[in-house]
Amino acid sequence: MKTALVTGASFGIGKAFARELASKKMDLVLVARTQNKLQQLATELKDKYAIATEVIALDLSEPSAGKTLFDKVTASGLNIDLLINNAGFGDYGAFCDRPLEKQLAMIQLNVSTVVELTGLFLPVMKQRGDGAIVNVSSIAAFQPIPYMSIYAATKAFILNFTEAIWAENKDSGVRILAVCPGPTESQFYDRADFPDSMAGMNDDNMDSPEAVVRETLAALEKGQSTIVTGGIGNQIIVNIPRFIPRDLLVNAVGKQFKQ
Repeated sequence: MKTALVTGASFGIGKAFARELASKKMDLVLVARTQNKLQQLATELKDKYAIATEVIALDLSEPSAGKTLFDKVTASGLNIDLLINNAGFGDYGAFCDRPLEKQLAMIQLNVSTVVELTGLFLPVMKQRGDGAIVNVSSIAAFQPIPYMSIYAATKAFILNFTEAIWAENKDSGVRILAVCPGPTESQFYDRADFPDSMAGMNDDNMDSPEAVVRETLAALEKGQSTIVTGGIGNQIIVNIPRFIPRDLLVNAVGKQFKQ
């Protein structure tokens, strides 16, 4: 039986990945900060699907947390066939008004830990000639977003990084995919400290985590480098920057996100 490692598995897209992969009879290594939520999910999936589950409670925003996780997995004798780099968070507000420590933690989690985990697991998969890595980006990756400047920049990094290593490894037997969801039902907006006045700005066009996961796994099977999930609205958003002068684009996005 194959094994998947899912970061940020306690809610949202990560939790949906865990449930979908369990239904496909994959053993799971579930990673997030909260032990209790992970354990509840692991027990549920183990009982329902008769799979093996491993829970690792770890704050991946800490420096070298990726190496710590890799070492724990290796020490357990587990071979990871599918790595889902899902853990991440955003933050709302003008850069100069937000806590710098939170911005740096966001870069650590959204970028550095993803690179670290990819860099540790990819050589093992490549040596076996088999495996897959999914890095969760966002439609925010396709343009700068004032008042979410660091978040959008981290997701742009993940998109470019993932597409590049997809090209480097497409003949190795290892599939690599960047998934770019639009607004998705999750705790993202709460953790990002969105003001109440903006809390419902995406309610009408939010995708379910389950839909994002289904589209992602289908794209992975096809060997794609990138998938923008959701409907035509998300496709329009990611393609508009090709046709609009950048100053005009950033000003327009800034007006949309300004409180």
